[in-house]
Parts: sequence; C-alpha cells; structure tokens
Amino acid sequence: MVARLGDPTTEVVLIDGPSGAGKSTLADALVASWPGSVAPTLVRMDDIYPGWDGLTAAGEHVAVNLLEPRARGERARWQRHDWARDTNAEWNLVPARGPLVIEGCGALTAANRRFATLAVWLDADGSVRKARALARDEGAFDAHWDGWQEQFERFVDREDPESLADLVLALD
Repeated sequence: MVARLGDPTTEVVLIDGPSGAGKSTLADALVASWPGSVAPTLVRMDDIYPGWDGLTAAGEHVAVNLLEPRARGERARWQRHDWARDTNAEWNLVPARGPLVIEGCGALTAANRRFATLAVWLDADGSVRKARALARDEGAFDAHWDGWQEQFERFVDREDPESLADLVLALD
C-alpha cells in the first residue's frame, strides 16, 4: 500500500469495512505518513451520516456533493451532521485537486469507486469489532449496534464493497 501511496497518481483513497475493523486508525496512519508535501484531506463518514439510519444516504451524499463535482474540477463539499441536535450542520469545502482520503462504513460504493485511485476493504472478527466499536464510543453506540449492523449488512449485500477493493486487509 505504501508503494501505491508514493505514486503521484494516487489521489482518492476510499477505506471501508464494518464497524470496529480499524478504518479510522488506518486512515489516520495514512494521512500521517502520506508521501510528498501535500497532506491529504481526510473525510470521515461518521461526520456525514444523517443519523443512525443514514448509511446509504451518506454514501450517496459523498458521490453527489463531493466526488462527482471534484472530478469535474468544480467545488466539492460535504455537509456535517450534528449528532447532538440530530440535524444537518455546516458545509465543508474540499480542494478540487490534491490527495483525499474518505473513510467509513458505506464509503466504497460502485458510484464512489469510479473516482477512487485506491480502494481498501478492512475486516476483523465480529466479536473483536463489536468490542472495539462499543468501547470506542463509550456507550453511545450500544443501543444502535444491532440496527447499524443490519443496515451495514444490507449495504454489503447491495454494493459488495469487498469485491470493489484493490486491497483487502484483516486487522484482528
């Protein structure tokens, strides 16, 4: 993967996988060690989901508002969801050029894959993932785990993101 990142044509990286697989950790490491003088813009799907039922909507939002306009050289942006108020918040601009890393459940769709130069699928054992995710969110995720997991499984059945990936990693 480091070799792919050193390639100046690697501009858009999508990192997807189930909750607790290590997507955020990998994205942080990529951004911190990105070669060259321009650090990537990091977009987290967690900041975009419009609530606990918004996995599909967030993936579509990334395609329509961020990746498609960016590919045309137009203003690219994404809208943050305010989880505390359960409402949409400010829009965030993304440069039309330069490296971009998008990480989170639902990032790797067929529509989004068209714009990525590198797509990564992460996975880990289900019990390990659940323990990581619930510990990370300090109770905020507990009541939503089952519903989120069902929603994610429907996404996987529909999009088959693992088959869209250039690189598949298991991080147990």
